[in-house]
Amino acid sequence: MNCAVKILRSPFLLVVFGAWLSTPPIVIGQDAPEPQRIDLWDGKAPLGDGGSEPTAVWITVYRPAQPNGTAVVICPGGGYGGHAIQPEGHGIAAWLNQHGITGVVLQYRLPAGRSAVPLLDAQRAIRTVRLHAKEWEIRPDRIGIIGFSAGGHLASTAATHFDAGDASAVQPMDRVSSRPDFAVLIYPVITMGEKTHAGSKRNLLGTQTTAEMIENFSNEKQVTANTPPMFLAHAVDDKVVVPANSQMLYEALQAQKIPSRYLELASGGHGLNGYKGPMWDAWQSGSLAWLRELKLVAEK
Repeated sequence: MNCAVKILRSPFLLVVFGAWLSTPPIVIGQDAPEPQRIDLWDGKAPLGDGGSEPTAVWITVYRPAQPNGTAVVICPGGGYGGHAIQPEGHGIAAWLNQHGITGVVLQYRLPAGRSAVPLLDAQRAIRTVRLHAKEWEIRPDRIGIIGFSAGGHLASTAATHFDAGDASAVQPMDRVSSRPDFAVLIYPVITMGEKTHAGSKRNLLGTQTTAEMIENFSNEKQVTANTPPMFLAHAVDDKVVVPANSQMLYEALQAQKIPSRYLELASGGHGLNGYKGPMWDAWQSGSLAWLRELKLVAEK
């Protein structure tokens, strides 16, 4: 679901209301810069097969009043058929801002069987943030990605499918690495195999899948020694995206000795009780503490 965003100013706060009425309004400090929307592809986005389509793909950049040098690209969930853009997008950016972290909400394209397009958008978002690092007071080696549900699949895909950029490219954007420096995955879809979420798989890969496609987008099978650190959180009672998804990826990360942590949540199901309560709080505090341990986030 796309979310119409309305910005209201008060003397003290900037409050953003979205269509997801079950979640509280987003509160952004008055001293923070205005959120900035940037079109990633100038209206003509690639399809991954040499072709392109005329469409808008954008990020919304939320910069904190006192940035600590870290930024996170945010991939909301929605089964690759929509975007839970308010609770898993703009709301996450506001939470990150509270900790000095720049939040970058990605409105990625929905694939409808065109499996390359969400990843192309995520990679472009990471490159864009890295290219603007100095302007946005970000360290280019502290740019991460976070994803929820199918957005967690996209984030884990970006964290296992990346390149260093093309040093000989004409455009500066294409010279920049698309590798995130860390990933935070919350109740993520990870595999396209037996334990996958059927709707996400169908929307991403289409109905005519091959063994090669399933292997390529089963991210537990794509971990290498160059995979960035990852934090995962999943409720044991999640019946929509079963926790085996996170468990398989965590085991693969541990096998490669990638710094990683898996937080097994006692309850909350998929969405963790509607994005609130002790389990929702637990992954937020746990992920921040872990990032501080790795010196990927340093509070000012």
